[in-house]
Amino acid sequence: MRIITISREFGSGGRELGKRLAGLLGIDYYDREIISAIARQNGLDEDYVEMALEKRDWQAMPLTFGRSFAGINGMQQMQTNLLVAQKHVMERIAEAGKDCVIVGRNADVLLADKKPFRIFVCAGMEEKIRRCMERASEGEDIFRKGVEQNIRRIDKARARTREILGGGKWGEANAYHLTVNTEGWDMEELALAVKEFVLRWYGR
Repeated sequence: MRIITISREFGSGGRELGKRLAGLLGIDYYDREIISAIARQNGLDEDYVEMALEKRDWQAMPLTFGRSFAGINGMQQMQTNLLVAQKHVMERIAEAGKDCVIVGRNADVLLADKKPFRIFVCAGMEEKIRRCMERASEGEDIFRKGVEQNIRRIDKARARTREILGGGKWGEANAYHLTVNTEGWDMEELALAVKEFVLRWYGR
């Protein structure tokens, strides 16, 4: 079984790379599907689950994943429960025994015992801002400064969540098998190059 995980900076194109890579390899792809599974199993709205897992303020708490927490409010307890539920969904994906690409959700940490191939996707700030602004919904009023602030806020939250889960420093080179800077690349061409690297790594 080959599990490929993709951690990524917001706006770097990691999701698109993951989709293309899964398509080229002919294997399953998971991203939003994990949120859908958590929502379905807990009788919750998908947008609520995503908001709760991405919410910033709870991450200021010095939590230790997997332990019981005393003195935290209902929302924080729910967020902790959702992190546990996310781990269980990941484990079921792995138990299915099928090759797959998983984007985000700290899959490289939660499935560390499965020894996934770990990719980190990054890009320069200007490239990330450009990508985010190009992908904004039609009629959405966005400004460069606000986009940059949002990128920094989301990436900070992702780093904090990884720390909570005990996965070390987010984005640190030695935590991944391959770090990919998408700047200047055609995404289809880049996906082909990453596919070749992945196949050679598994073929050793």
